[in-house]
Amino acid sequence: MADSAGQPGNDGVRGGRSGRGAVPPSGATAVGRRRRLPWKARGDLTAHQLKRRKLATRGALAACLLCVGAVGYSVGEALTYPGDDSTAARLAGWAREHEMGVVVDKLENLQYRIDPPEVGGSLPSAALARMRATAPPVPVHHQNVPLRAPMRPLVSPGLPGEGVWRVLSAAHGDPVVQGTYVRPDADHTSYQAAIAWISGKKARFELHPGVREPGGTFSVPPNVPEGRRTGLLATWNGGFKVTDGGSRGGFYLGGETAGELRDGAASEVFYKDGSIRIGQWGRDMRMTRDVVGVRQCLDLMVDGGKVVPDIDVDSKWGATDQSRMFVERSGVGVTAQGDVVMVVGQALTARTLAELMQHAGAVRAMPLDMNRAWPSFMSYDPTKNPANPEPTNILDFDNPPERYYNQATRDFVAVYAK
Repeated sequence: MADSAGQPGNDGVRGGRSGRGAVPPSGATAVGRRRRLPWKARGDLTAHQLKRRKLATRGALAACLLCVGAVGYSVGEALTYPGDDSTAARLAGWAREHEMGVVVDKLENLQYRIDPPEVGGSLPSAALARMRATAPPVPVHHQNVPLRAPMRPLVSPGLPGEGVWRVLSAAHGDPVVQGTYVRPDADHTSYQAAIAWISGKKARFELHPGVREPGGTFSVPPNVPEGRRTGLLATWNGGFKVTDGGSRGGFYLGGETAGELRDGAASEVFYKDGSIRIGQWGRDMRMTRDVVGVRQCLDLMVDGGKVVPDIDVDSKWGATDQSRMFVERSGVGVTAQGDVVMVVGQALTARTLAELMQHAGAVRAMPLDMNRAWPSFMSYDPTKNPANPEPTNILDFDNPPERYYNQATRDFVAVYAK
């Protein structure tokens, strides 16, 4: 009786499976059953053993359901928390919060390799129109603060309006917040970077926490609520996550700290008088009674007016090779006169971001955040309603202009007129 015919052979197998009712030869029953059946058949169990099996099975099932339910609840909570974050940003944030940042980084790298930024080409019509629109969008009656001299374009020949400053927000008739647009390099000519300049003498700066980053119970709200919008001139985004160590630094506000303030870290430092300083913690600034807020993120990109020598080091400005990726990025710096420059761009490497901030006059500058979900700069026009000025994105990313009127997921900076 051949096994190959699919009939019961001497091991009781039919077609590779145990034949129902087949009897193995003497001496093979126990070994064969242990090999094929990890548990005893129900008929071979005593009443006590059967009860224990039921309890074990139900316990394992309950544990699995609890695990699946906990993950489902956690993901569901990430998809429904307050704010304007996209679904992709929420899922990526959830993964990083659960120690899966490496997976997110690899997926981002893969997406970049599949769909890299375009080389060459022209700016879209909307970007060209934005670059050419140099007329003030807000009233300017007099100019104790003059418009800045045009910035030399990085790509030659320059386009109409490229590098020309225009008023973004005014206070007491002065153009306190000015902005301009440039193409970031000679290869990626279909992308735009925006540069904002803010008078350090005419503005005051406030640090705000985010609902989830850094989270906690800070006395400052995670948004700019109604009743606190009069005089609002600008807002910009925070940096890499503090809570998962990505920023390689800490966050301090009103006596409360998230993470740990690190000596040597690039830092935005906020003072009681509303001023801001940007530099290296422990060298340029340190904790004093006048410090009300500190936001650290990685290391300085521009120091002493020069781009730092290790600007091209892989993984220093993002995971793996993200330093060299042309992606959305933002950064902030300070000029020798104490004014602030802020850059957001659509296709920037660590180097081109640093060079833009230096080109705009920064003597010290630091990175903030990257990828489409996080960089932002909004200016505010009080013409229609001074108590609720109208926000405008300097460049369009995932979040709407009202991002910081709503509860913000991550920390940010608000700028007010003095």
